[in-house]
Amino acid sequence: MATPLRVGAAPPPPAEPGPGAQAAILQAMADAGCDHLVVGDHVCFFGGWGVDGLVEATALSMLHPALPVHTSVYLLGLRHPVVVARQISTLAARAPGRLVLGVGVGGEDRDEVRACGVDPTTRGRRMDESLAVLRPLLDGRAVDHDGEFFSLSSVSIRPAPPAPVPVVVGGRSAAAVQRAGRLGDGWLGIWVSPERFAAATDQARAAADDIGRAGVDWQHGMTVWCGLADDRRSATDAVSQAMEGIYGLPFERFARYVPAGAPADVADALRPYVDAGCRTFNLLTQSPDPSMIPGAVGEVRLLLASV
Repeated sequence: MATPLRVGAAPPPPAEPGPGAQAAILQAMADAGCDHLVVGDHVCFFGGWGVDGLVEATALSMLHPALPVHTSVYLLGLRHPVVVARQISTLAARAPGRLVLGVGVGGEDRDEVRACGVDPTTRGRRMDESLAVLRPLLDGRAVDHDGEFFSLSSVSIRPAPPAPVPVVVGGRSAAAVQRAGRLGDGWLGIWVSPERFAAATDQARAAADDIGRAGVDWQHGMTVWCGLADDRRSATDAVSQAMEGIYGLPFERFARYVPAGAPADVADALRPYVDAGCRTFNLLTQSPDPSMIPGAVGEVRLLLASV
């Protein structure tokens, strides 16, 4: 059976504060055909910016009865995996089967990592160990573990999530791709070409084969910043201002991987990734008119699904 195409997006902020206005936006996204919602995660990124990804996922799950939420990506290495397992178990009990946990090491802001009591040079090893602890806990197993960062004796989390929580691993490095194959349910790319996407997913599968992992329901995907507007200049201005404000880098560093324009323009830019095997898109959308985002994302999905 072919893997269905899934297109989701970060919900735009409501024009007015309050859960009612936010719920109306989520319903508009569902009505437009969006498959899921997307949330980010940072503790104190570049001077204090961020939201907690699992808190945000829980809040959005309570504001809509059906839409899944994908974290893209949750900085697992900044937290203790037993605490994260409890948070996920709590969310899963209230919204079964509606979380896809995208995880990454982060690190664009080393001060954020240090502020959480983590040595930035250990991020990769800490992520590997965190996943080795988290995954069996989410499966309902008791964990005995004596590692570099965590020591556990017969620790379990009850109740375990009633439905499996897919874990996809983000990151452009070779280590991230290997981690996805050994410990994840998929690889989540960002700022890579379609050719790199195809090669990375092949490498992740090979890494799984090397350790005898079989029968993985691979959920490889792409996180894509994009601008949406009736004209390309307005769309580019919106997304470039947002990205420069967050990352503190010139937009030219990202531009080749950031589609902008009308929904047809964005779909045309994403189509080569579909041809390369991508079936999940997490769109980080910006627009001079945020109210157009739900319908525009739905149109992008419709155009891609027609491929």
